[in-house]
Formats: sequence, structure tokens, C-alpha cells
Amino acid sequence: MQTRRLLYALCVSVGIVLATPAQSEMFRAGRLLCSTSPRIGFLVGSTQSLRCVFYRRASSDRYIYAGRIRRVGLDLGVTGSGVLSWAVFARNSRIGPGTMRGSYVGASGNVALGPGFGANVLIGGSRRSVVLQPLSTERAIGINLAATVTHLTLGERGRR
Repeated sequence: MQTRRLLYALCVSVGIVLATPAQSEMFRAGRLLCSTSPRIGFLVGSTQSLRCVFYRRASSDRYIYAGRIRRVGLDLGVTGSGVLSWAVFARNSRIGPGTMRGSYVGASGNVALGPGFGANVLIGGSRRSVVLQPLSTERAIGINLAATVTHLTLGERGRR
């Protein structure tokens, strides 16, 4: 229980530090919803494949991305397929096909004993103009404990 609180406090702290300056210049552009593959966490990290859909705010436009998320740090356990959801902030409203592609870097914390919860704070994308903030929510079933530095790469897959 103490570890869970510590991980949550760490993620919230990192999120506040990373989100504060970025959000003053950006507005909410939409939502990124990703399906994750099963994950086995080794002591030093893990890798997962993602299939993501960006839902543009106030529009029916959807853009599909393939991705990979790599975690480096304490990552122990096994989880099944899951779902990640981010609020997407950008400097302008011109979010179109391929705008989300690129690399995002930040911090993650995950706890699962049966149903699990995770938090991820990531910044990057095309010319560092997109922020996945303030905290994503991650749902997965398994046994896992993770506090990692996270690298997400997204590549364009098309329009839906």
C-alpha cells in the first residue's frame, strides 16, 4: 500500500512539473487511445506494441497510429493486453494525419495486482509540439510494479 502511494505521488509530481509550463501555451486538441500488447516486465524494463487512434476534438476525424512503448527502470511482473488513454495538447488546432508521429519521453508508474492502474507523463511528437498530458490512465490485468523512464514512438497508419 505504501509503495502504491509513493508511485502515485511520484507520477503526479512529475506530471505537475512537466505540465505546468506546457499547458499555459497549449490547448486540448483531442484524445489518444491506445491498445497495448501483453507485457513482461524485467528488472530493468519492458517493451510493448501499441495500436493507437487519435480522436480529434469537436470533429469526427480519427487517425490511426502504430507505436512501441519502452520502459527503462524498475519494472517487475506480467500484464495482459490493456488500454492507455491520453488527453492531447497542442500549440494549434491543425492536428491532421501524421501530426502525432514522433518520439515522446517522460515518466511512468504502474501498479497491478489483478486489475491495475498506471500513470504516464510524456512530451514530444512532431517538433516537440504535442504533449500527452496531464496523466494518462492505463488499465491492465496482471501482477506488476513499475517506476520507469518511458519512451513512446508513434508512426502513422492512416485515417479511419
